[in-house]
Amino acid sequence: MAIITLNEVRETNNMIQHENLDVRTITMGINLMDCMTDDVDRLCDNIYSKITRLAKDLVSVGNEIGLEFGVPIVNKRVSVTPIAIVGSSACKTKEDFVKIAKTLDRAAKTVGVNFIGGYSALVMKGITAADRLLIESIPLALSQTDYVCSSISVGSSKVGINMDAVRMMGDIVKKTAEITKDQDSIGCAKLVVFCNPADDNPFMAGAFHGVIEGDAVLNVGVSGPGVVKTAVEKVRGENFEVLCETIKKTAFKVTRIGQLVGKEASRRLGIPFGILDLSLAPTPAIGDSIADILQGMGLERVGAPGTTAALAILNDQVKKGGVMASSYVGGLSGAFIPVSEDASMAEAAEMGALTLEKLEAMTCVCSVGLDMIAIPGDTKASTIAGIIADEMAIGMINQKTTAVRVIPVIGKGVGDHAEFGGLLGDAPIMPVNTYACDEFVDRGGRIPAPIHSFKN
Repeated sequence: MAIITLNEVRETNNMIQHENLDVRTITMGINLMDCMTDDVDRLCDNIYSKITRLAKDLVSVGNEIGLEFGVPIVNKRVSVTPIAIVGSSACKTKEDFVKIAKTLDRAAKTVGVNFIGGYSALVMKGITAADRLLIESIPLALSQTDYVCSSISVGSSKVGINMDAVRMMGDIVKKTAEITKDQDSIGCAKLVVFCNPADDNPFMAGAFHGVIEGDAVLNVGVSGPGVVKTAVEKVRGENFEVLCETIKKTAFKVTRIGQLVGKEASRRLGIPFGILDLSLAPTPAIGDSIADILQGMGLERVGAPGTTAALAILNDQVKKGGVMASSYVGGLSGAFIPVSEDASMAEAAEMGALTLEKLEAMTCVCSVGLDMIAIPGDTKASTIAGIIADEMAIGMINQKTTAVRVIPVIGKGVGDHAEFGGLLGDAPIMPVNTYACDEFVDRGGRIPAPIHSFKN
């Protein structure tokens, strides 16, 4: 058994009190396959019953552990089996799927979580009738619920990119923006398009309970951008070896706290502990920023030359430090770069230091992709599909998870601001290349997987 020294206790307390260290989320994944039936009302009853039975103590246990250990556990969430699969027998119309979305929302409110993920479809290679209905239902589902999050997986390194699905998602993002335009198109903040999604991702909006998972599992996401920022600032002017060692050691300390919380939550809830996600996830709070870490490495502003290299260092050292502190590292594990959820990132975008093109370059080395980016409301659906296609290609070729969560804010343009509130923050409307890609994205079919996919 490891001995914890008094100095480590003091150091941890300082991280929590002054550097925004927290456990960002405990997410309970729930398998809904045994809820399946050919009657949509009975299916909804089964879903509500199972979620409220398994997750009834999730919030209270999370709060208890947070108080006892002195570690803030910010979010408690639920993810479920992709609903396109669960509803495949019962749902004959998109309205049937919306019924399920409302059931998920009602269950989330009953158990007290702040988001529920899994209103999802996996269409990397083909689209079933149920997949299509769920995708078409997304604008209605997200406009008529408060806590439901949706993700659609359109590509992978093994099978390529389903361009029919990519083109469809360009339209769906635009329709979701239109139907929630009274709230700065906030519906799009709960909708993400993936390549190579992780089955055990605890973070929203992309969390779903993978079909290879067990009946229920607890996945924990730990985060400490403020802790890493403070550590980096202490080694200003030192060489890269010192910088990397500092980040790695700091990630180790942060991860140990998440491991402790995850194991204890598993014991109290009687649900197996799944993985610990090491991702550094920012918030709009001052001092809780990925951009501040990168600027602490020596960049005048995030987006300056050297930004991609700095982010690559951060991502790699976080992984190296984290895997030494936990036997079960998974999810996405690295650094997120959402614009609206990171005050310094949003500031850099507003002043022009950070562009959409530079963000795309950074996604080659970060945890996910183009995340929480507000774009002009008059951006064409085909242009959004082109943005999605580019990001999916980065994920497919580099064998990594990439995602797109862009928000075309209806009625606003470059120079305006979008306000989402709370954890979602606010962001300047970023300019988008207006040259057309219609002929390209309208081709249809599938972009083949790269040659390195043939490893079996």
